[in-house]
Amino acid sequence: MEIVTTNNVLVIVLSVLFSCHYILCDLNISVHDVRLKLHENCVVNISYDKEDYNKNVIIENQHNDIIQVIREFNITEDSPNPFPVLIKAVGAGHSEMYATVDNKTLDDVFVRVTVYKINGLDTFSAVIGWIYFVAWSVSFYPQIYINWKRKSVVGLNFDFIALNVVGFTLYSLFNLGLFYIPEIQDEYFTRHPRGMNPVKVNDIFFAVHATLATIITIIQCYVYEREEQRVSTTARSILGIFGLFIFISIILSVCKVIHWLDLLYYCSYVKLTITLIKYVPQAYMNYKRKSTIGWSIGNIFLDFSGGMLSMLQMIVDAYNYDDWVSIFGDPTKFGLGLFSVVFDIFFIVQHYFLYKTSNYDVSQ
Repeated sequence: MEIVTTNNVLVIVLSVLFSCHYILCDLNISVHDVRLKLHENCVVNISYDKEDYNKNVIIENQHNDIIQVIREFNITEDSPNPFPVLIKAVGAGHSEMYATVDNKTLDDVFVRVTVYKINGLDTFSAVIGWIYFVAWSVSFYPQIYINWKRKSVVGLNFDFIALNVVGFTLYSLFNLGLFYIPEIQDEYFTRHPRGMNPVKVNDIFFAVHATLATIITIIQCYVYEREEQRVSTTARSILGIFGLFIFISIILSVCKVIHWLDLLYYCSYVKLTITLIKYVPQAYMNYKRKSTIGWSIGNIFLDFSGGMLSMLQMIVDAYNYDDWVSIFGDPTKFGLGLFSVVFDIFFIVQHYFLYKTSNYDVSQ
């Protein structure tokens, strides 16, 4: 009796697997990412096995005002293999096409299509991106240099440094985890089956480099003259709250209440919060001292340049891809860049206008 039951179960399992294969088909597409200039066309190929004959394939299109494609076709013995699908670019922007069979979406049969207006703007945007990447990367060194030259960190706010090192450390963890850890990558693509990994190599370099540069500055704070400066109770409390939040998130991840990907997202949220508040202590310290001596204006100019170019790139891309939603629909990145630029302008006003003359000795 037990043998019969086992055989029956085996037959049922095989039948289910066969049925799933029959429903979903074994289709493959030649490419997942396509870039087209407005009004250009291209062809992608969908290949199939002979077991998929007599199937009706429907091509779903996310935005008909951006691309036009053939909506459906039947696979027969006389159909070409691979089957060509023509994509027409009718509007600038981003769209996605994917295939369904018997109302079942085929996760691996999709194409992300980007339609741009002007090819030169795409190159211009890439150049801008590298320039602001370099500007932000180099922006840490004027402060390190001025500390070394003066053999003093008097005038550099320790709250700013403490918030900065925690923010960039969490940002590094987010980038490294999502780029290098397969389990986290698998979870990301499970949630976003047709998405791309948002972390690039230059993101990792910038985050890790920023963390190391900030650590060098912290070492200078221990080595050089600092008078009575220290991390304030307010900053310690804020960092304590952040630390408790991350610690609880780690415990929840270990206990599998949340996924490790969620932990990385929480790290990124803390980083964003720190970016919003980290400039306040330095601006207030300059106001109290009525001086910007010890606070590098070179750092501010580079940060200002990077922020302006970052926003310019977003505007250029929004125009070229007709994607203004990326700015006004989800204003976080643009808003953070604008927020940093406003603070940079405030620091420039402090340095060159409000506190141009100071009782502080530059040689301190």
